[in-house]
Amino acid sequence: MELRAADPEAAHWLARWLADGSPYGADMTELDFGGADLAGADFSGALFIGARLAGARLTGTDFYRCHLQDADLTGADATGACFVRAVLDGADLRGAVLDGADLVRAELYGTDARGARLRGARILGASLLNTDLRGADLSGAELRKNSFRVLLDDDTRVAGLTGTVFGPARLEDPAGTHHALAGADLEHWLRSRGATAGVIAPLGPRRP
Repeated sequence: MELRAADPEAAHWLARWLADGSPYGADMTELDFGGADLAGADFSGALFIGARLAGARLTGTDFYRCHLQDADLTGADATGACFVRAVLDGADLRGAVLDGADLVRAELYGTDARGARLRGARILGASLLNTDLRGADLSGAELRKNSFRVLLDDDTRVAGLTGTVFGPARLEDPAGTHHALAGADLEHWLRSRGATAGVIAPLGPRRP
């Protein structure tokens, strides 16, 4: 496997990581991997907090249990990448491609995913809280009991979206005003745009 990074410091740490046998939990915090080729690498457990991965090639890359808080993935190609249990809180995913990506139990609190592509992605048991999905493409994606407190607009594509979500979401109209979408209203909005996903009520407290 040949991994490349243009930034000298990032290239140094990448070479050192490879020489050490690609250990679990590497610390890549705040390194600049902009435009790097990291396709197919296994970064399980690594720290990419505040790292720059803008425009990077991340196809098939494994970010299992990685911490990517505040990371910049704008325009990155993460087709088929694994983000299972990854923490993407505050990350910038604008224009990123995550087609077929696995986001099972991922955390995306405050994540900016405007214009991101998640066609066919598996988003199961994930936390999407204050996640900006304006203009995002979730066509054919699979959801399952996800927190779905997201911001949508008329450019958000959901055709073929399946599964279940908890609301409420917010919808931005052309004037920039936000409207709450919950329960039947959210389900109607999704289904009127070709989704089959259902909206379920939050679970109540357990009975003794």
